Amino acid sequence: MERRMWDRFVDRFALAVLLGLASVAAQAQSAIESVTGSIQGGAEVIRIDLTEPLAALPSGVSIQSPARIALDFPGIANGIGRSSVEINQGNLKSVNVVQVGERSRVVLNLKQATSYKAELKGKSVLVVLDPVAVAAPAATTMPTFAGSNSRDNAPIKDVDFRRGADNAGRVIVSLLNNQVGVDVRKQGNALVVDFLNSTLPEGLRRRLDVADFGTPVQTVTTTQAGDRVHMVIEPKGGWEHSAYQSEGQFVVEVRQQKVDPGKLSQGPGYTGEKLSLNFQSIEVRSLLQVIADFTNFNVVTSDSVSGSLTLRLKDVPWDQALQIIMDAKGLGMKKNGTVLWIAPKDEIDARAKKDLESIASLESLEPLQTQSFQMNYAKASDIAAQITSGGGGTTGANNSRFLSARGTAIPEPRTNQLFVTDVGSKLAAVAELVKKLDVAVRQVLIEARIVEASDTFGKSLGVRLGSTAGSSSTAGTAAGSFGLSGNTRATIGTSYSNVTASNGSSGSAVDTSSNFVNLPAVGQGGYDAASFAFSIFSSAANRFLNLEISALENDGKGKLVSSPRIVTADQTKALIEQGTEFPYQQATSSGATSVAFRKANLKLEVTPQITPEGNIILDLDINKDSRGETTSAGIAIDTKHIKTQVLVENGGTVVIGGIFTLDETDSITKVPVLGDIPYVGVLFRSKSQSSSKKEMLVFITPKMIMERSSSR
Repeated sequence: MERRMWDRFVDRFALAVLLGLASVAAQAQSAIESVTGSIQGGAEVIRIDLTEPLAALPSGVSIQSPARIALDFPGIANGIGRSSVEINQGNLKSVNVVQVGERSRVVLNLKQATSYKAELKGKSVLVVLDPVAVAAPAATTMPTFAGSNSRDNAPIKDVDFRRGADNAGRVIVSLLNNQVGVDVRKQGNALVVDFLNSTLPEGLRRRLDVADFGTPVQTVTTTQAGDRVHMVIEPKGGWEHSAYQSEGQFVVEVRQQKVDPGKLSQGPGYTGEKLSLNFQSIEVRSLLQVIADFTNFNVVTSDSVSGSLTLRLKDVPWDQALQIIMDAKGLGMKKNGTVLWIAPKDEIDARAKKDLESIASLESLEPLQTQSFQMNYAKASDIAAQITSGGGGTTGANNSRFLSARGTAIPEPRTNQLFVTDVGSKLAAVAELVKKLDVAVRQVLIEARIVEASDTFGKSLGVRLGSTAGSSSTAGTAAGSFGLSGNTRATIGTSYSNVTASNGSSGSAVDTSSNFVNLPAVGQGGYDAASFAFSIFSSAANRFLNLEISALENDGKGKLVSSPRIVTADQTKALIEQGTEFPYQQATSSGATSVAFRKANLKLEVTPQITPEGNIILDLDINKDSRGETTSAGIAIDTKHIKTQVLVENGGTVVIGGIFTLDETDSITKVPVLGDIPYVGVLFRSKSQSSSKKEMLVFITPKMIMERSSSR
């Protein structure tokens, strides 16, 4: 027993020596001694006292959401002895001081976002917070297109990338002023930066490929997302970042993460102060007391915690060391303020179960309260369906989602109010849910342009040829008759029938007139072909040769543009339709006929979905019908139909589809053998050509409509 006490004394003495050496090393390095807050002359001042004066002001960054101001102190240690300082004065809630390696970061947790000014005063850094602006009265809202230059939005002037020291990648954003709110967060393996209430010129909406710079940063993509500028920085490998804002510049620096083989953990999951432990067969209760002395936490250890442990940890965050000890012994922890209760996991789970059962039993006895919620944008019946799985106005014990077994939710459609009766804790949960659901839904203007173009061409050439043997009393005397040579005479006319009537070859009773080649030109576009005819006959009018040549050419171009447009809410289907209904007869079951109607419509059916990046996903169903040919069964309908899903940037235009048709016809009708004779063969054949081109393209342009406040 005495030897065990002696070993315990030696172990504690060794730990005290180690902690003393660590304290001496910390005192040799400049450190932060204290952080205090006060109000001087109506301004909030945070005073950061150090052991040694600084050569320059620390770099800092102001974060909009959550409202924070972070200051980096390179080469400065945390000498306060704790990582959190509660102030709760004015706009300042608390201050966190976190040491990472040889650098400390001071984070000011604010109630509302604001800007600041910093100055050096001896061994202290004074941070003066600007007063928080009072919110202006609610003004009349009016819609404006997202992407249009709003006078309330500050434009981004420039986005640049440079290579810094130690191969660090530096993204430099030039701002209009230092009042632009910035939100920096890590998302997956990328770093996301949002500049609030800002606009991005078209020339800066691009993707920079900076892999050749030899930094961890591979690409920098900057886009406009609603009323903010959205930047995504994609590094590779292990990396860490820092950000600061100075006047009109915001700088994000991404550097390779330095790996120390002597450290047990390289990850950012543990942020406690580092310590080293080396014990042989030390009791777990004593080891927990050592950690409690190091962290200034109050540790309550259950009587069932027992056993000993041998461990060696070097430069490990204390919270990670505590987790290692609890995992090795199957212990759990419950934190309440600065008090840690450590016990076996089964004991903690049993206590938690008992507490939950006690809360449930008290809830069944707690008096009910009734609270009304006025809906501004949503329907009260829809909200009632959201908080109850049954979807009705009331809820019972078996179908409640957000209410207790005794809770009820009754929508009142006339005033659009929701009346909820339940215990106080459930009413608070419903109030939070209503606050998130009862919001204005963003709207989208969708414009479709359907362009139909047609190009037609047709050509036809034909001939009629005939001869007559007989006599004519009018030959040679008809109008238009003239002599050719010798006893041969001729007459001309506009058609075959015209010349035969003029020369009398068809007017005699003994006339045997006929045309043995009858291949006239085919009409084009609803018009008959133009023709030219002449007749050659003898002076005795007993031999006739009649010839008609007909030809026609048709060339036409057409263009039809249809532009339906519609405004709808996000994720809400909308339909716009215009057209004509044509009647047709159909048989009924009794055998009689009835009149039914068939539609030939221009229809746009769309469901938009706005993505977090500000782009728009469209589910489209477009019909473009027109009247076709008339048949014995009724009027045919020519249809063109497109159904698709497409992702379009806000205000952009995309061609979602098109239909192109080409009809070509080339036909020759001729007399066999004679129609193939060179030169003379044209008198024994008819030739026609036709070509028809039709093309339809569909363009879609979505524009997001936003609500903004305008000052009166």
